[in-house]
Amino acid sequence: MAIELRTPAQVDEMRAAGQFVGEVLTALVDAADVGVDLLDLDALAHRMIRERGAESCYIDYAPSFGRGPFGKVLCTSVNDAVLHGLPHRYRLKDGDLVSFDFACSVDGWVGDSAVSIVVGTPREEDLALIAATEEALAAGIDAARAGNRLGDISAAIGGVARSHGLLVNTQFGGHSVGRTMHGDLHLPNDGRPGRGVRLDPGLVVAIEPWFLQSTDEIVMDPDGWTIRSADGSRGAHSEHTIAVTDGDPVVLTARA
Repeated sequence: MAIELRTPAQVDEMRAAGQFVGEVLTALVDAADVGVDLLDLDALAHRMIRERGAESCYIDYAPSFGRGPFGKVLCTSVNDAVLHGLPHRYRLKDGDLVSFDFACSVDGWVGDSAVSIVVGTPREEDLALIAATEEALAAGIDAARAGNRLGDISAAIGGVARSHGLLVNTQFGGHSVGRTMHGDLHLPNDGRPGRGVRLDPGLVVAIEPWFLQSTDEIVMDPDGWTIRSADGSRGAHSEHTIAVTDGDPVVLTARA
């Protein structure tokens, strides 16, 4: 497994991709509402990519676990869907929990981030689930410090999940980021502190806790992409691309 470290100059170059990803997610959150179609939200992201001269990381994406190529530029996961939701003709309903996951390349560098929201009238349990993923993301970022180990990030995320009574699936998680969306490094959402790869300045990773309300078991839709909870409970997903530095970790995909 090759672990690539970025120079400070390269990390600065990656900021443009991260900033753009944050801008797209902000636009999607603003546009999402009851009655809005998922395909229209994908079209919004596609239009912003085109206007920026960026390159989608998803549209031609064809990993071993999917039925590729993906064919869209945005992941839209609604209610019991939590990851890799393939946009389709569906108008959001009052109370829907939707996660947007977006990655693209700007000037050869990738940014990757995700956010979950509720449109219309929220259920308290949905807001609590989203808040748990955000809390876990913050804990994972705080653990991403030079001298720590990859397991410290995983353990921080898993600890937050358990504090909220949530189970953790480690099949899909974070990953290293650079010229491509998914580097060799896999960052599970639970683990043991002090274990795994040492975190050195210049390591850039996407940290992405995702939790389901009452299970850690997942199933795949017939579309070959959309991942749902096995028991029909709802899911939420939060993600940022961050850089390990000599000091505090830097969030490259921060949203205004």
